[in-house]
This record gives sequence, C-alpha cells and structure tokens, in this order.
Amino acid sequence: MTHNYFLLGGIIILLYMTFIYLLSLIKKNAALVDIAWGLGFILIIVTFYLMSWLNNHKLPGGRQLLTTLMITAWGIRLSWHIYQRNKGRPEDYRYAAWRQNWGKNFALRSYFQIFLLQGIFMFLIILPGLLIIKSQVTAWSLLDSIGLLIWIMGFLFEAKADEQLKKFKQNPENKGKIMRTGLWRYSRHPNYFGESVMWWGIFILGLNAPSGWIGVISPLTITFLLLKVSGIPLLEKKYQGNPEFEAYKTATSAFFPWPPKKLS
Repeated sequence: MTHNYFLLGGIIILLYMTFIYLLSLIKKNAALVDIAWGLGFILIIVTFYLMSWLNNHKLPGGRQLLTTLMITAWGIRLSWHIYQRNKGRPEDYRYAAWRQNWGKNFALRSYFQIFLLQGIFMFLIILPGLLIIKSQVTAWSLLDSIGLLIWIMGFLFEAKADEQLKKFKQNPENKGKIMRTGLWRYSRHPNYFGESVMWWGIFILGLNAPSGWIGVISPLTITFLLLKVSGIPLLEKKYQGNPEFEAYKTATSAFFPWPPKKLS
C-alpha cells in the first residue's frame, strides 16, 4: 500500500512536469518551470489531502490540514513572486545559456535535465508532507509546535527577503548595484536560508508520522541544492568579478544570517 501511495505521487509529478515541458516548448521559454515549481507542490499535497478525505470518508486531522495549508501558502506566494519577477522579460539567463550551449539538442536535454530532474527533487522535498497526510496520528505534540514555529520563521524570512529585494530593484537608482541592506546585510541569500528553514520545519512536523524520520531527505535535499547546486553557485557566478559584489562577498555570510565583517 505504501509503495502504491508514493508511486501515485511520482506519476502525478511526471505528468505535471511533462505538461509544463510541453508548454515551455510552445512558449519557447524554459523558465516557466520556475513558476510551476511552487504550483506543483500545491497540486500534489492538495490531491493527496482530498484522496485521504475520500478514502476515509472524513476530513483528515488538524496536522494534515495544517500541512496542506502551509505548503499551499508557500507555493502560491513563491509562484506569484516569480511570475511577477519574470513577467514581460526574456527567458532567464540560465536557461538561455543552456539553450545556446545545447543547440539542437535543447528540446530533448531540457526535458530530462531541467523538467524531469526538478520533478525528482520535487518528490524528495515534499516527502514529509506526504508522510503527514498518510499518517493517522492526530494528537498534537510539542514536536509539532516546534516544527510549526520553525516553518513560520522560515516562511516569513523568505517572504521578507524577497520583498526587500523586489523594492530595491524597482528603484532606478539601484540599477547595477548590490543589495546590502535589510536581511541582505546579514546574508547574501536570506531568501534561500528561509526556504531551507521552512522545509526543516515541515520535516519536524512530520516526525510523529510512522517512519517520519525518512522525511529528513527533504530538508537535506533543498539545503544541498541551494548551497551547492542550483542556488548560490549559479547566482553568484553571474556576479563574479563585480567589485561591489566581491566586497559584499568578503564581508557577508553566504547563507546563515550573521553580522557582517568589519573590513579594514
């Protein structure tokens, strides 16, 4: 039964990412996958919540509903933020570079290396959410309160960092400058830090579920991706050699918020 449960999750993700891939071919813009990222999590968690409701003939418990609402709120905020950021702009520089480098193979390679790969990561990251929905445990515990508090902190941290950066970029006087105020004074990527913290919170919330410890793969995956793969490394490569950024990099923590160094 458990294997079928997770298999269904994988099938939903496969179909969803394939649909987004085909849409990207029509629009000639692979950056659609960034907008679709948060919405994919909503599709999965809401589908499993409704399935649990139908199968058990009653609404799932408070923890299950809360988790569904948490992931939905995060997904809507993130997808809307990225949509607003990308609206009216050409394809994101990362995908544009791959499109040029891969040439005529871009259509095939992008399906596997962009869309299906992100689908795999989506499954790994939402895993504790699926464990919570499947669980029949309803009693609230101190561990749940800790997980919820951590999630709220991460969600607000990410949302505030995104808002600060958006306002900074909207000011024409800041064109070409590096954001170094607000949360960005203490971390070069406070939005990424908030994202990681949020998924650690959901993992903790899922520890009361049977085999809930397996969900640790979720925060470990997103934290690794942000620190070593598609987050910080790709973004900072864009600013490599920029004198202002190099000074910012020397003084400011890359991920964990920390008071900036005082340079002589």
